[in-house]
Amino acid sequence: MPSQLSLVPPPATRRPAPPALVVVAHGSRDPRALSTVSALLDRVRALRPDVPVHLGHIELNAPLLPDTLAALGDTEAVLVPLLLSRGYHVKRDIPEMAAASPARTHLAAPLGPHPLLVDALQARLTEAGWGRTPQRTSAVVLAAAGSRDPDAKTDTGRTAHLLAARLGVPVIPAYASAATPTVETAVRTLLARGRRHIALASYFTAPGRFATECARKAPWIAAAPLGTHPSMADLVLHRYEEALAKAAYRELASA
Repeated sequence: MPSQLSLVPPPATRRPAPPALVVVAHGSRDPRALSTVSALLDRVRALRPDVPVHLGHIELNAPLLPDTLAALGDTEAVLVPLLLSRGYHVKRDIPEMAAASPARTHLAAPLGPHPLLVDALQARLTEAGWGRTPQRTSAVVLAAAGSRDPDAKTDTGRTAHLLAARLGVPVIPAYASAATPTVETAVRTLLARGRRHIALASYFTAPGRFATECARKAPWIAAAPLGTHPSMADLVLHRYEEALAKAAYRELASA
């Protein structure tokens, strides 16, 4: 009997479930924004079916972030802002909502700046017709929402620099509100430099009022928002893993 029992394999140890990934979107009155974000989350789930993926909005759309976190209880979660730069929402709103929840949260960095965003921007420009004109006459306006926070402007400027290096043409960041230059001013600056073919790169995660307004001001072609481009899903997961790695390092350092 002992020899027979020794042949029975020990019960498999179950790995703990990975922390939840909570994608934090801004929210918009444009219904296309919610459908786009939902489709992006489906891409993330397809890439990591083992990770519970949830959505929470800062404002305007349900579910709101506090409700999403309340539903998670005291479980561990990583909050990934679906925002492209630092600013008030990243520095104040999201941390305050996380601190008020029972969930054990880790805050990830915003999506930008990052080379994966440049991949998505280039792809959207190509879809709109970029690459059919000489480099010496071409340029890009990188249209973003805008913020009064100087760090947000710095982050957008870094993305513009990365995109310029990728395309080999001037790229000027411009803003729909709260910061300068405007899209119109950026276009005039590039025209004065002899750039006749000026494309607008839409530095927005989803369609909405600002993205639509900026696209209307494009003197030539206007790219679609970043949306569900595969690089966006990859970047959301990168920020998730990055936040977990930092949390693990802090835990080891404090041990």
